Order: sequence, then C-alpha cells, then structure tokens
Amino acid sequence: MADRSPSILERRLGPYDAAAIIVSNVIGGGILFTPPLVAAAVSNSWAFLGTWLVGGMLAFAGAMAYAELAALRPRAGGEYVYLHAAYGRLAAFLTGWTSFVAGFSGAMAASAVVLVFYLDRFIPGAADATPIFTVPLPFVPLTLSRQSAVAIVTIGLMALVHLRGVGPGRIVMNVLAVLKVTALVAFIALGFSFGAGEMSNLQQTTGPVSGAAWLLALIPVMFTYSGWNAAAYMAEEIRDPGRNVPRALALGTAAVIAVYFFLNLLYLYVLPVGELAAVQGSVLDVIADRLLGARAGDIMGVVSIISLAASISAMTFAGPRVYYAMARDRAFFPAAARVHPTYKTPAVAIIAQAAWASLLVLSGGADALVSYTGFAITLFAGMAVAAVFVLRRREPDAPRPFKAIGYPVTPAIFVLVSAAMLVNAIWMNPGPSGAGLLVMAAGIPLYLWFSRSR
Repeated sequence: MADRSPSILERRLGPYDAAAIIVSNVIGGGILFTPPLVAAAVSNSWAFLGTWLVGGMLAFAGAMAYAELAALRPRAGGEYVYLHAAYGRLAAFLTGWTSFVAGFSGAMAASAVVLVFYLDRFIPGAADATPIFTVPLPFVPLTLSRQSAVAIVTIGLMALVHLRGVGPGRIVMNVLAVLKVTALVAFIALGFSFGAGEMSNLQQTTGPVSGAAWLLALIPVMFTYSGWNAAAYMAEEIRDPGRNVPRALALGTAAVIAVYFFLNLLYLYVLPVGELAAVQGSVLDVIADRLLGARAGDIMGVVSIISLAASISAMTFAGPRVYYAMARDRAFFPAAARVHPTYKTPAVAIIAQAAWASLLVLSGGADALVSYTGFAITLFAGMAVAAVFVLRRREPDAPRPFKAIGYPVTPAIFVLVSAAMLVNAIWMNPGPSGAGLLVMAAGIPLYLWFSRSR
C-alpha cells in the first residue's frame, strides 16, 4: 500500500534508459497517421521531406534547451518545473493540467484504442465496438465494449509494470524500444533494397506550397515529434543528471529524427506525394503491402503493436512525474505526491493517470482531446524553451552543468517558429486552436481552488 506522506524518488536510470524513454514516447501512433495529413498540406515532395527535417531540427534545438533547464533544475516534472521557475504557478499548473487531461492521458487512451485494432488481426473480435453496457451520464455516456475493455486492460497492465518499480519499468521500456527501432530500421532497409518503388516520385508535386500551409503542416509534424523532452520529466531519477540528461535528450532525439526522415523518404519512394495524401488509416500498412505483399500487413501489425505498447509504456513512465511534482508543490491533489514505500514510484499518480485514460477510452473522447492539444503542446514547449532566456537573466550565476548548444540562436529560432505556428494555427484553423485554449482555460478554476487550499 502506498505511503501516506510525500517521499523522494530514487536515481536509478542511466542515459540510455532515458534515451529509450524518448524513443518509445515519440515513435508511436503519430507516424502511422500524420504523414498523409502533412502531404495534403504540403503537396511538394521535397517540401514534405523538408517539413519533417525542419521539425526534427526544431525538436533537437528544443531538446538542447530542455537539457540546460534539466541540468539547472534536475527535478521531476519537466516543463512544469521550468515554467514555474520562469513564469510562476499559474503557467506551470496549466501545463501540468493539460498533460493530465489530454497530453499524456489522452494520447495513452488514443494509442491503446489503435493498438486494439492491430490486435484484432491476430485475435478476431478484440476490436468489436458493440456496446456491452452503457452508463448514461449527461453529455458524455460511458460505453463498455470488447474494444474498450481490451484497451483498458492494456493501460492497466502498463500502469502495473511501472507502479512496481523503476527496475521493471526500465526493462520493459528498453526491450520495447530496441524491438521497435530494430523493426523499423529493418523495414526501411528492406524497403529500399527489395521494394517496388521509384526515386522519381521525389520529383512529383501536385501544386504550389504556401508559407501558411507549410507552417500549419508543422503542427502535426511537431505533434508527431512530441515526447522528445520525455527524459526531462525523469530528471530526478537519472544518475548524474547534469551529464546524463543532455546525453539522453541528444541521443534519443537524434535517433527519432533519423527514423522519421528515412521512414518518410520510404513513403515517398513507394507513393507519390499526391497518393500519400489520399491514404486513409495507417500509411505504414499501405506501404508494407506495396513493398512486401499481402502478408506484410501481419508483419507490420506486430511492429505497430510493439510501437504503440512502447509509447503507452513511456507515457505511463513520464506523465505521473508531472503530477507528482505538482502535488509536492501543493498545486494538485496531495495524494499524487505519495511514493510507494517499497517500489519507490509515484504510485497514486500512476493509478490516477491510468484511471483517467480509461475513462477517456470509455467516453470515446480521446481523439478529440489529442487533436485539440497539439496547439497547447506547441505553446508550452515554446514557453519552456523561452525560459532559458528568462532564467539566464534572472539567475546569471547559477551553476549550469550544461548550456544549450547554439545559444542564443537555436532557442530563439525554436521560440520564434513556435510563435509563428501558433499565430498561423489560430488564423488558419481557429476551431481546434480555440478548443485547445478552452481545454487549458478549464484548469483555471481548479488552480484557484488549489491556491485557496494552499
């Protein structure tokens, strides 16, 4: 049973463990579904690849800024800690609130549901959405089906693994990360070596690309890269964080950039950009079928299950550290700060995140929340990177074991591009952007309640 008082987390992770968390967190369901969205907005092959490359460079620049912040404040919580230090309690609370409501929990729920669809290839009926019973709550009825039950069991199993200690969680994370990267690298190599494709597809275009469309396409790209900062959430549990957190962020982010670039290059090798834009569902399945034949669907089904399971595992690992940090500052429910006396994990926070993700599965609202919070993720990441400038000015003599590479140019570029993406999203796509702002604003009454309690 969990302890009744806050405790501390143990430093048991090395740089490769933390890099595996990044790889597992980033490479999930996004890369299966967002490339057609990007191709629809950016209808030039080279511009399409450039969008992914620029997104990767921005992610790396952001990772190096986070590395400085994590080395400066090696605590659990990631941008919650950095926004708290730079801008105060409200900004920090809103990023933690958004992480709980949608950023981690919503992404976990959406990934678990997609995982069940792939599992249905091998266990027919697993993805049956026929309601078993419904709880008729006002506005948001909760429906239990075989599909939602399997998704909830998946979320629960990952929560159980990570609740029982950093050791078991690390083993599961590392194994899944290695399997995922090995499978994708082998697929890329086989695709270019033996697949039926044409490099001439890279010369094809279906029309001009406007700057506004390109910036809008960067949002799903950056959402697909989201998770590059995952090691920062675990800084309190990483040995020698001033040295190992920057190494983990650099290694993990660089590995993801390489996999994403060559995977998208393979997509274009098989499908012209116009056909890629028309793909419905998982683009990886379509590419595998073209390259390796009908049986490739089963092979890529296994790869997708591993990829999604690794992503759920990483979010189960990283997300609760945010709520733990908030509760420790008395900005969240106090129970979330409890550390299990035996396993030394934030047990209540892990259970709470799994429970909320399960409710999102039952309500069917995870996809909508995730689509709304792409805007919020861009906003908070930009604010966190800007915190490098704020804290350098405010704390010029603080010891910084690591300093952001390319400062002040690289963090400034990240902040400026993030701001341009946000303004462009509000202008070009006001509905989801406004919904994202409403999700954030919904946390303000809760913040005021915790402030009064404190």
